[in-house]
Amino acid sequence: MGDPMHGTASVHVDAAPEQVWALVSDVTRMGEWSPETYEAAWVDGATGPAIGARFEGRNKRGWVKWSSTCTVTASEPGREFAFVVGTAEKPVTRWRYEFTPVAGGTDVTETWESVHYGFFVKLVASPAKRTQKLDNDIAETLHRLKGAAEAASRTDLS
Repeated sequence: MGDPMHGTASVHVDAAPEQVWALVSDVTRMGEWSPETYEAAWVDGATGPAIGARFEGRNKRGWVKWSSTCTVTASEPGREFAFVVGTAEKPVTRWRYEFTPVAGGTDVTETWESVHYGFFVKLVASPAKRTQKLDNDIAETLHRLKGAAEAASRTDLS
């Protein structure tokens, strides 16, 4: 399996941590910012980002499409939102967003770590290429999130 794949990126957003957290933790909107996830929906009766809530993410990379069931592992408004692909007991990939208040806005840091990969990663790309692609994707995701959060923050102020 090799060393775990992982990455991180950060962006400063001119909006309050609670506002940015509300956007990220509404997984049904992830398709608006992610280059890979095109939609997500709460499942198993879940309606929001509570610890243990599950959602299904639908993803695509080129011609390859797949769905992943995810489990929320941390949900603290304005501070942290995290989930695993798979279950908390048997994660495949861990995703985490941290929100830090800075200078009237928020520093948002997104991190990911693949703890189990194999055939699927090899189907999509080599682990090194997959790592580079995910790093590029999270930078793009955060850039799009910043635009949406700042536009919403400006609207809230008017």
